[in-house]
Amino acid sequence: MTYIKGRVRQLIYEGSNGYKIGLFKVKDTDDAEVQDFLNRTITFTGTFMDLNFDDYYEFNGHYGYHERYGHQFIVSSYNRILPDSKDALVEFLTSDLIKGCGLKTAYKIVDKLGLDALNKIKENPNVLLSIDGLSEKKASKIYESILAYSSVDETVLKLQEYGFSIKEATTLINNYSDKILDIVKEDIYSLVEDVTFNKLDKIYLDKLNNNLDLRSKACIIEALKRMEFNSGSTYQEFAKLNLFVNDEFDLNMDDVALDNYLEELINDGLVINDNNHYYLEKTFEDERYIAHALHDISSYHLKIANYSDIKDLEDSLGIKYNEEQQNAIVSSLNNSITIISGGPGVGKTTIVDAIVKLYIKNLGLNNEQILSDIALLAPTGRAAKRMSEKTNLPATTIHRFLKWNKENNEFSVNEYNKNYHKLVIVDEMSMIDNALFASLLKGLTNHITLVLVGDYFQLPSVGAGNVLRDLILSNKFNYCPLTMIYRQTNNSYIPILASEIKDHNLELDFKTQRDDYNFIETKNYQIKSTLKKVIDIAKEKGYNENDIQVLAPLYKGENGIDNLNIMLRDIFNPEVKNELKFNDVIYKEDDKVLQLVNDPDNNVYNGDIGYIKHIDLVKKEVTINFLGNYIIYKKDELVNIKHAYAISIHKSQGSEFNFVIIPISHSYSRMLYNKLLYTAVSRGKKSIIMIGEGDAFLNAISNDYASNRNTGLISFLEVYFK
Repeated sequence: MTYIKGRVRQLIYEGSNGYKIGLFKVKDTDDAEVQDFLNRTITFTGTFMDLNFDDYYEFNGHYGYHERYGHQFIVSSYNRILPDSKDALVEFLTSDLIKGCGLKTAYKIVDKLGLDALNKIKENPNVLLSIDGLSEKKASKIYESILAYSSVDETVLKLQEYGFSIKEATTLINNYSDKILDIVKEDIYSLVEDVTFNKLDKIYLDKLNNNLDLRSKACIIEALKRMEFNSGSTYQEFAKLNLFVNDEFDLNMDDVALDNYLEELINDGLVINDNNHYYLEKTFEDERYIAHALHDISSYHLKIANYSDIKDLEDSLGIKYNEEQQNAIVSSLNNSITIISGGPGVGKTTIVDAIVKLYIKNLGLNNEQILSDIALLAPTGRAAKRMSEKTNLPATTIHRFLKWNKENNEFSVNEYNKNYHKLVIVDEMSMIDNALFASLLKGLTNHITLVLVGDYFQLPSVGAGNVLRDLILSNKFNYCPLTMIYRQTNNSYIPILASEIKDHNLELDFKTQRDDYNFIETKNYQIKSTLKKVIDIAKEKGYNENDIQVLAPLYKGENGIDNLNIMLRDIFNPEVKNELKFNDVIYKEDDKVLQLVNDPDNNVYNGDIGYIKHIDLVKKEVTINFLGNYIIYKKDELVNIKHAYAISIHKSQGSEFNFVIIPISHSYSRMLYNKLLYTAVSRGKKSIIMIGEGDAFLNAISNDYASNRNTGLISFLEVYFK
C-alpha cells in the first residue's frame, strides 16, 4: 500500500455506484514509480462518495497499468486533508505569485530555511544562494516576488492554513484587504460571492464551528439557491425546504427551528414568504417586477396595421401567409404585447420579418429611424444572427443590448438608464429566465410594442422561472399560436416528428427512412462505431464539421459528449497541427469549439460555436473565429470553451444545424425526456439521423421529467391585471 497527495483535476468517468476514473495532480508520494508524476497528473480509479476539485486528498492504493487507460493509481481508500503549514508555504512558493520557484525548489527552501523561510529571505536574500542547484538569477526572481507580496504573505499563509487556495486567498485579499481574517472569523459565509459555499462550509466545520445559528441560516439560503437551480422553481415550499436543507447539509433541524430561522432571514430581507411560498429576495422581486412592468406596457396602444396591408406585403415578397400568420402579423402591430409560439416549420422567423417590414412601411421610417426604433433581440448570438439574416436588420443578444458588465454582473441599461426603442421583438423566449426577462423590462420604456416569439414546448430556461409558459397560460396577452407546418418535401418528417413528440403520440413509424430523417437501430455499445460510419459517409457526400452537429444529453459515460468529442475530433481534424493542452484537453488548430460563458466585451456568448484559427505556442494563446469575430484566449481562459463536435442539447437551444445526429440510449437514463428530445429534433434544419435504441426513444417521449416548475408569475399577473 502506497499513497499520493494532491488535487483532483478532472473526472473522466462517473458510474452510478460511485466508481470514478479521473486525473489527479500529484504533489507528494512515497512510491518511487510515481515520482515521475510529481507536479503532473496521473489517472486514478476507485469508488468515492464525493470529490471536490478545490480540496487536497490523500489517496491510498497501488500503481498499476490498464490496457485501455494506461498507467493509473488504483485507489482503495482516501481522505481529505487540510494543508499544514509546510504545505501552505510550498503552495505559496510554487504559485503564480512567486516567479522562478518550482515544486522541488520550494521543498528545498522549506527544508533548508524552515517555516520562517519568507522572513529569512526578506531579511537576507543571500540565504537563497545556499539552496542546492538554485542559480543567482532564479534566486533574485524569487526574492523580488516575495518582496512584492511581503505586506500580505502572512495573510495568504493564514488563509491557506484555513484551507483556501492561493488563488482564493489572493482574490479575498484584493476584495477585502486587511479585514479579511476578521471576516473569516466573524461570518465566513458572507464570502460566498467570492468562494464556493462548499469550500466555506468545510473550512467552517474544520476550523471554526463556533456558531450554529450562523451556519444554519447560511445553509437555508444556500438550500434555496440550490433548489432554485436544480428545479427551476422560483419559490419553495416549507416541507420540501426542510427535507432538502437537512439532507444536503447533514443538519437535524425540526420544523420549529426552521420556521424561526426563516423568520430571522425574512426580517433581514434575505427571504420572502408569500403565502407560504419561500423565495430568495431577488427572485421574488424579479417575478413581481415582470408582472408590474407588463401591466404598465399593456396600457400603451398603437394601431399600426390592417389586414388589407397583408396583400401588398405578399405581393412585394412573393409570399402567401396563412390565416394564423396573417393574424400574428397584424395583431402584433395593434397590441402592446403579443406572444407568438409554434414549433419548427411553422414560419416564426418569416412572421418576424413581415412584422418588421410592415412596421417600417406603415410608419414611413427612414434608415436612421429604423435603427433607433426597432430592436431585434435573442438570448444567444446564433439566434440573433438568424433574425438578422432573415430581416436584413441588426439583431443582438439581450446581454449586449443591456450592456452587461461581466465584472460586476450588472446591466448598464436598466431602470435608471432606459433604452428608447419602440418596437422590440424577442426571439427564443423559452430560453429566457425570470431574472433576465426582469432585467430586459427594466431597460425598456412603457411606450413600446413588444413581440415575444418562441416555442412553448421547448426546454424551459436553465435559470429559474418558466416565463413563456406563464405568460401564455395567464391569458392576459394577445396570443398567436402557430400550428400549420410547412414541409420541405412531401416526404419531410422533422416538423411532423417534433409535433408528434410534443403530443406524446407517434402516428407514423419513426423507424421509416424519410427525405430528411433516419433512425438507425443499434445497441448502446455500438453507438460510437455506428456514428463514425455515418459521419464517414456524410464526409464522402461533401458534408463537413460545420454542417454536422452531434447532440447528446450527458457529458459523462461511454457515449457522453466528452468521449464523443475525442472520437469526432480525430475524424474531422486528424492532421498534425499546432496544439495546446489545458486541463488534459488538447486543443488543436481548426478544432470546432463551443463558448461556455457570456462575454459581451468580445461579442461572444454562451452557446456560440467557433473554430480555432491559430495557436501561438510561445505566448500560449489561442485565436478563435466566431463567424468572423476573432477572439484571442490566453491559456487560463480556455476554461471558457469546450470542443463542439458534440454538444449538449441544452447548449444547442437558439441554434439550427443543417445535419443533426442524435445518439439515443438507455445509458442516458432519465436525462432523455420529452422536452429534451423535442428540443433536439427542433434543431434539425435539413436532416436528422438518430442512432441507438428504439425503445429508449419511445421511453423518452413518455418521460415528462422536466414539466413541472413552481412559479408565482401567473399569480402576480392576476394581481396587477385586475
